[in-house]
Amino acid sequence: MPIYAYKCDSCGYAQDVLQKVSDEPLTVCPACGAGTFRKQVTAAGFQLKGTGWYVTDFRGGAGAAAGAATSKSDDGAKGGDSATSNSDSAGASTPCGASCACH
Repeated sequence: MPIYAYKCDSCGYAQDVLQKVSDEPLTVCPACGAGTFRKQVTAAGFQLKGTGWYVTDFRGGAGAAAGAATSKSDDGAKGGDSATSNSDSAGASTPCGASCACH
Protein backbone atom coordinates (compact mmCIF):
# COMPACT_ATOMS: atom_id res chain seq x y z
CA MET A 1 0.00 0.00 0.00
CA PRO A 2 1.34 3.45 -0.83
CA ILE A 3 1.95 6.22 1.67
CA TYR A 4 0.27 9.54 0.87
CA ALA A 5 1.25 12.93 2.30
CA TYR A 6 -1.61 15.16 3.48
CA LYS A 7 -1.57 18.79 4.64
CA CYS A 8 -4.29 20.99 6.08
CA ASP A 9 -4.75 24.32 4.28
CA SER A 10 -6.24 25.91 7.43
CA CYS A 11 -3.81 25.04 10.22
CA GLY A 12 -0.81 23.64 8.31
CA TYR A 13 -0.92 20.22 10.00
CA ALA A 14 0.86 17.58 7.88
CA GLN A 15 0.59 13.80 8.10
CA ASP A 16 1.66 10.76 6.08
CA VAL A 17 -1.13 8.19 5.71
CA LEU A 18 -0.89 4.56 4.59
CA GLN A 19 -3.87 4.00 2.27
CA LYS A 20 -5.01 1.69 -0.48
CA VAL A 21 -5.07 3.16 -3.98
CA SER A 22 -8.84 2.55 -4.08
CA ASP A 23 -9.51 4.39 -0.75
CA GLU A 24 -11.20 7.78 -0.86
CA PRO A 25 -8.87 10.72 -0.08
CA LEU A 26 -9.11 12.17 3.43
CA THR A 27 -10.75 15.61 3.68
CA VAL A 28 -11.17 16.33 7.41
CA CYS A 29 -8.08 17.50 9.30
CA PRO A 30 -7.45 15.40 12.43
CA ALA A 31 -5.89 18.40 14.22
CA CYS A 32 -8.42 21.21 13.66
CA GLY A 33 -11.43 19.39 12.17
CA ALA A 34 -11.61 21.63 9.10
CA GLY A 35 -12.50 20.13 5.73
CA THR A 36 -9.33 21.44 4.09
CA PHE A 37 -7.11 18.34 4.48
CA ARG A 38 -5.59 17.80 1.01
CA LYS A 39 -3.37 15.15 -0.55
CA GLN A 40 0.04 16.54 -1.51
CA VAL A 41 2.09 15.79 -4.60
CA THR A 42 5.40 14.28 -3.49
CA ALA A 43 8.56 13.02 -5.18
CA ALA A 44 9.13 9.33 -5.79
CA GLY A 45 10.79 7.44 -2.95
CA PHE A 46 13.45 5.77 -5.10
CA GLN A 47 16.18 6.69 -7.55
CA LEU A 48 17.41 4.80 -10.57
CA LYS A 49 21.20 4.82 -10.71
CA GLY A 50 23.80 2.96 -12.70
CA THR A 51 24.13 1.92 -16.30
CA GLY A 52 20.65 0.44 -16.54
CA TRP A 53 19.30 -3.02 -17.18
CA TYR A 54 18.05 -5.00 -20.09
CA VAL A 55 15.02 -7.26 -20.35
CA THR A 56 17.32 -10.21 -21.04
CA ASP A 57 19.18 -9.71 -17.74
CA PHE A 58 16.48 -11.51 -15.77
CA ARG A 59 15.26 -14.15 -18.21
CA GLY A 60 15.88 -17.77 -17.35
CA GLY A 61 17.49 -17.13 -13.97
CA ALA A 62 21.16 -16.85 -13.16
CA GLY A 63 22.10 -19.96 -15.15
CA ALA A 64 20.99 -18.43 -18.46
CA ALA A 65 23.06 -15.29 -17.94
CA ALA A 66 26.11 -17.32 -16.97
CA GLY A 67 25.62 -19.62 -19.97
CA ALA A 68 25.43 -16.67 -22.38
CA ALA A 69 28.61 -15.17 -20.96
CA THR A 70 30.39 -18.52 -21.22
CA SER A 71 29.37 -19.06 -24.84
CA LYS A 72 30.56 -15.57 -25.81
CA SER A 73 33.92 -16.12 -24.18
CA ASP A 74 34.23 -19.56 -25.81
CA ASP A 75 33.73 -18.02 -29.28
CA GLY A 76 36.53 -15.54 -28.59
CA ALA A 77 38.80 -18.28 -27.24
CA LYS A 78 38.51 -20.32 -30.46
CA GLY A 79 40.17 -17.50 -32.34
CA GLY A 80 37.78 -17.81 -35.27
CA ASP A 81 35.69 -15.10 -36.82
CA SER A 82 32.46 -14.94 -34.84
CA ALA A 83 30.45 -13.96 -37.95
CA THR A 84 31.74 -17.02 -39.80
CA SER A 85 31.08 -19.39 -36.92
CA ASN A 86 27.59 -17.94 -36.38
CA SER A 87 26.65 -18.23 -40.03
CA ASP A 88 27.97 -21.80 -40.26
CA SER A 89 25.99 -23.00 -37.26
CA ALA A 90 22.92 -20.94 -38.18
CA GLY A 91 22.92 -22.15 -41.78
CA ALA A 92 22.22 -25.71 -40.76
CA SER A 93 19.27 -24.84 -38.54
CA THR A 94 17.59 -21.98 -40.44
CA PRO A 95 15.58 -22.28 -43.62
CA CYS A 96 17.20 -19.19 -45.13
CA GLY A 97 20.71 -20.63 -44.79
CA ALA A 98 21.83 -17.58 -42.80
CA SER A 99 22.29 -15.57 -45.97
CA CYS A 100 19.53 -13.09 -45.13
CA ALA A 101 19.73 -9.86 -43.13
CA CYS A 102 18.26 -11.52 -40.01
CA HIS A 103 21.53 -13.38 -39.31
